[in-house]
Amino acid sequence: MSMYEFVRASRAIVNGPLFRSSRLKWERSQFLSPQNLGAHFGVYRDFAEAWRALPQSPGFNTDALVHEYVDVRTKRVFEYDYAIMHWLEGAFRMGATHVLDIGGSVGVHYYAYRRYLTMPAGLTWEIVEVPEIAAIGRQLARTNSAKALHFTTDLQAALSSSAEVWLSCGAIQYFEDAYPATLLALSAKRPAHILLNKLPLHNGEAFVTTQNLGFGSFSPVHIFDRCRFVRAIEAQGYKLEDCWDVHERSMYIPGHPTRSFATFSGLYFVDTGKVGVPAQAPTTSPASR
Repeated sequence: MSMYEFVRASRAIVNGPLFRSSRLKWERSQFLSPQNLGAHFGVYRDFAEAWRALPQSPGFNTDALVHEYVDVRTKRVFEYDYAIMHWLEGAFRMGATHVLDIGGSVGVHYYAYRRYLTMPAGLTWEIVEVPEIAAIGRQLARTNSAKALHFTTDLQAALSSSAEVWLSCGAIQYFEDAYPATLLALSAKRPAHILLNKLPLHNGEAFVTTQNLGFGSFSPVHIFDRCRFVRAIEAQGYKLEDCWDVHERSMYIPGHPTRSFATFSGLYFVDTGKVGVPAQAPTTSPASR
């Protein structure tokens, strides 16, 4: 037997049913360790079941999670930001002056993007966040004279705003009831533009997993059925104008290879009744739908 065949056979035994229970117990212990920041574990029906499987923690409602955002993400953009910046700039050119940023942390997108985009006069950039992060965001905005930034902890109240742009980057999957199609049905005024980034979309049924956020915090996470997610928004009268792969994010769930996937996704929807059909972005690569 060659070394390659030996390694393949060994992996098949370790990953087989005989050792599955022991392996998953070990994987869970690794998932819960402080060193495993960003790791995922488990497949659950809903948030309630996922929370029962987790140790008690504050989730995102802790200032320990803010430091990277204040020190790093307010000051630079990443590869996955460029498609968002392109379409956001287009929305501003079409007259948008109000952004609803769902899960926008301390204002990371506003601070990072304003270095490269011309923000409209009278811009309102409203952020929905948990109380601890919103409080830090308000203080940071005062320190930086960022008068455009406003913070709320009430997502339902924010839906009554007149925002022309809804933005959410790597956040809505952590809200228990934040499916965009559901929020659109509840909103007082429909946005003309919907920009979603770092979404865990896969080609299969939706489910919930859990994530180690670091600093002793954990959270359930929605994993969305790609087709149903897109079609539900389109059913509200929107057109999927652009989509792209987010290679910096992937999903590995121990023991569930068919529910793991290599890349997250970004989506841009427009209400063509309000804005027509924008020009395509030359720099984005469409993801498979």
